[in-house]
Amino acid sequence: MNRIRKITDRCDDKVAAKGSSSSQGPNEIFYHEIAHLTKLRSRPHELLSKDMPGRSRLPVSTMKMLVGREGNYSGRGRFSSADSCHVLSRYLPVNGPCTVDQLDSGIYVSRFSDDGTLFVAGCQGSHIRIYNVDNGWKIKKDILAKSLRWTITDACLSPNQRYLVYASLSPVVHIVNIESAATESLANVSEIHDGLSFSSNNDDYDDFGIFSVKFSTDGRELVAASGDNSIYIYDLEANSCSLRVPAHKSDVNTVCFGG
Repeated sequence: MNRIRKITDRCDDKVAAKGSSSSQGPNEIFYHEIAHLTKLRSRPHELLSKDMPGRSRLPVSTMKMLVGREGNYSGRGRFSSADSCHVLSRYLPVNGPCTVDQLDSGIYVSRFSDDGTLFVAGCQGSHIRIYNVDNGWKIKKDILAKSLRWTITDACLSPNQRYLVYASLSPVVHIVNIESAATESLANVSEIHDGLSFSSNNDDYDDFGIFSVKFSTDGRELVAASGDNSIYIYDLEANSCSLRVPAHKSDVNTVCFGG
């Protein structure tokens, strides 16, 4: 508190010296001082930030920070709180958020691929978009879903990232090849969206929906959570539903393969 009071007093002196010609109000000065204190609290030790005599280089690499700590640069055998803040700022989000895309309906599904290179967003307006994260979030695939009931409830990429399966409030999920050349994928117009039915009576509009669908780790099976209180397994090679587990008293909202 004494430190803040001293800084505030210095600010008041500067304002008094500048008189009425100063364009900075009290709040603006206060914000500048907060920024200054934040820099002080997150600036690494000067021995680590020195690039050459009389010059500093920021940010300091994490490797250099760790080597300095092991060499006991501070004499205390550990990072100071400012050093810790500087290291963490390299790995915690400190910028953004920024707008990647603007869709015309609510987004109900969003997830990254396992390796983080792709991002999937599914919305109520029948669209599923796959973005290439490493290529400036450019749209890799713009999919118009087939037989949508209310919204896309889930979407999942295959382990090899060649296929996307998407679900809605019906017992039929659809699978799309996302490695095809065209960016736009209109269901059964520009590309085939194969329907995979989890219904036992061959009624594609049976009165239950799929809330969650996931690939197995080898990409040979799908597991689905349904609105008829059950979990289903679909064998992709046999192209048929291989197992139903009526294990719940109400809707099953999410599911995944273990291991």
